[in-house]
Amino acid sequence: MRLTLALPKGRVLDRSLALLTAAGLDVSLNGDDRALRHEAKDASLLIMRNADVPNYVGLGVADAGIVGKDVLLEAGADVHEPVDLGFAACRLSLIRPEGQTHRIARVASKYPRVAERYLRASGSDAEVIRLAGNVELACLSGLADAVVDVVESGATLRANALVETEVIARSSARFIVNRASLKLKARSLRPLIERLRAQGATGTS
Repeated sequence: MRLTLALPKGRVLDRSLALLTAAGLDVSLNGDDRALRHEAKDASLLIMRNADVPNYVGLGVADAGIVGKDVLLEAGADVHEPVDLGFAACRLSLIRPEGQTHRIARVASKYPRVAERYLRASGSDAEVIRLAGNVELACLSGLADAVVDVVESGATLRANALVETEVIARSSARFIVNRASLKLKARSLRPLIERLRAQGATGTS
């Protein structure tokens, strides 16, 4: 059966398309690169912001998609997560200015739900505020005592005298599936999952 796939725009898109192609799907984009929907031979492709993928899959508009684990943790969507694709690796960390050890009263993050869960589990009652831009600036300007953000190489932190004080979670790109679609389109989805795993990605659930 024909699938509808939610894929993130930007640098992850090319890697996602390459993996799906290697897994046997014809997912060639057609027409204008700026188009948000493409009708490929084997699937309808919906191109969107990374943060929107869990909602499209969770609500059944898309049968499956590719999204970062960090986004999944923040979204809390009820989706099946069968494959860790292993690329776009990063970590979600608590970040503070170098040498700062006083009590954390306020934390800024693009991931307020993740930050809230982490702080409460740690016994902290710090206030969490949501920011959309470069959250590191919150530490540098005094807006917050710490931030929770994604770290890849750590170069931005070093350039701004910031340090990771704790890794909250490790993230990479995941193949996610709508739970109803997994049953209704099992003949298409289950072989695709196995082919993705055969490429060296790992099963997660």
